[in-house]
Amino acid sequence: MKSIVIANCGGFWGDDPSAAKRQVDGGPIDYLVMDYLAEVTMAILSKQMARDPDKGYAADLLAQLRDVLVKAVEDDIKIISNAGGVNPIAARDAVEKLASDLGVADRVRVGVVIGDNLYPRLDELIESGENFEHLETGETIEAVRGEVLSANAYLGAGPIVKALEMDANVVITGRVTDAGVTLAPMIHEFGWAQDDWDKIASGVVAGHIIECGLQATGGNFTDWAKVPSWSNMGYPLVEAREDGTFTVTKHPDTGGLVSLHTVTEQLLYEIGPPGYLSADVVARFDTIRLEDLGEDRVDVSGIRGTPAPETLKVSISYRDGYRAFGRLLISGPDALDKAATVEDAFWANVGGADQFDETLCQVIGWDGTHPPIDPDQEPNEIILQLGVRDRDPDKIRRHFAAKVVPLVLGTVPGITYLADHGRPRAAEVIGFWPALIARTSVTAEVIVGDESVEVGSGDWSGSTAAPISVEPAGADYPDTESTVTVRLAELCLARSGDKGNIANIGVIARSPAVYRWMLDNLTTQDVDDFFDEMDHGEVERYELPNLLSMNFLIRDSLGGGGTRSLMSDPQAKTFAQFLLTAEVTVDEGLLDTV
Repeated sequence: MKSIVIANCGGFWGDDPSAAKRQVDGGPIDYLVMDYLAEVTMAILSKQMARDPDKGYAADLLAQLRDVLVKAVEDDIKIISNAGGVNPIAARDAVEKLASDLGVADRVRVGVVIGDNLYPRLDELIESGENFEHLETGETIEAVRGEVLSANAYLGAGPIVKALEMDANVVITGRVTDAGVTLAPMIHEFGWAQDDWDKIASGVVAGHIIECGLQATGGNFTDWAKVPSWSNMGYPLVEAREDGTFTVTKHPDTGGLVSLHTVTEQLLYEIGPPGYLSADVVARFDTIRLEDLGEDRVDVSGIRGTPAPETLKVSISYRDGYRAFGRLLISGPDALDKAATVEDAFWANVGGADQFDETLCQVIGWDGTHPPIDPDQEPNEIILQLGVRDRDPDKIRRHFAAKVVPLVLGTVPGITYLADHGRPRAAEVIGFWPALIARTSVTAEVIVGDESVEVGSGDWSGSTAAPISVEPAGADYPDTESTVTVRLAELCLARSGDKGNIANIGVIARSPAVYRWMLDNLTTQDVDDFFDEMDHGEVERYELPNLLSMNFLIRDSLGGGGTRSLMSDPQAKTFAQFLLTAEVTVDEGLLDTV
């Protein structure tokens, strides 16, 4: 059976710059894929391009390609990246110049994908009936139209496949789905039909597993102490096969860990319901089958898919005022009382917190992310974080920023400011506006050399798929009438993330019996109660029995989301670890099943 090896070398803009070289040098691969674009990244790149028309792409791409481009063309390794951001053409030009500098210009054929940028067409699309309703709040785009900076549709894998068909060996895109850069090589190499929903879903799942780099190979892992080595961490590889099955692994003699649980945790990262929506398919995460083969190899099979949605997701960024943070180190004794005194004095000195649109004070080292596990054990050193958001940057500068550092001499003893902070600065806030658009309204353009081809986004509204049934899982849990109180971490693993203002927490049972216990004893009300001190909205629960897992969504829990929040953890990175501290009373025999 035909197979290919796809290597990921980065999960975000700012990831390890040496990863590309390590993946290319570490062993045989066919494709090297790079994922640079988070939701806020497009806005940052838009601002760069506004200042300089030759900017607007992730320049880290050039540093990574400088290390690997020559070897890639020698070994026939194709490279796919969404580093083009809002200016893929400029990124292409820069890559072609690099190829010339390295003496391989005649062997590098760059393909570029454009068409995701809807900003120039925004008013035209609104007039045609696209209201770009906010997916979380239901508001229409008119509420922020005058402040919009960027608007990009999430394209699917189709345009990348076309670029590969046109013999590109480096493909640069703007906003495509994170999984699309991994799915496209599979479609191209195996000849999969775009409506072979099960195989397309397999490619999306493979992309989702490796798109965040080291998170699939031991990074951010609940059982971190089981990771043999944190040195020379191995980035993930997918050994993909023509029938849609694949194996997740990493290069030999590298740090990290690939196991059933590292892969499961990444599968649950930043998802919603089990029907995972993408531009190419609805991948059913409740059908995935995992088999731990040992030696850092996990086999993935059984994945089912249903027709692609009739809409594409659109990421819109807009100006949303300004924010600033002041941080002071306060040492004990009585550090918490001192922090409360400093906070009260600060707001009194600036004329009150109510003059600003939003304020938040957190004590990092005590309750900066979540309430303390042991409230009786007071720290002797904390960081007081004062946060403010307002439409008027001058108000922040005059009435907030100028008043923080004077507290060092004018309040309690044992206080200082952090060496690299000093006076806070008002920084522009970029809001994130997720919306949908009819896929028939979006057409991509693929350019390779002098050739240009348009690629539509497809219309699958009349397509169907075979019925999908999900089998229940779990085993009866013991009932010996002898109970013990333990932390949830002894029974479960967990991984958390964010989508806009929504936190997700994927919880994984350590045994089938624990999963059965979870069904009865880890409810939406339990999670709601545990996060009671946090201001949040509705809690939802989704079951994935095939993975012995549940996924919880906590709405309205991130202070408006990562781009505008004043919280210490606006992306829910810590939520899973906090939930695992919950104390639960269980039958003593349940512990024997893990």
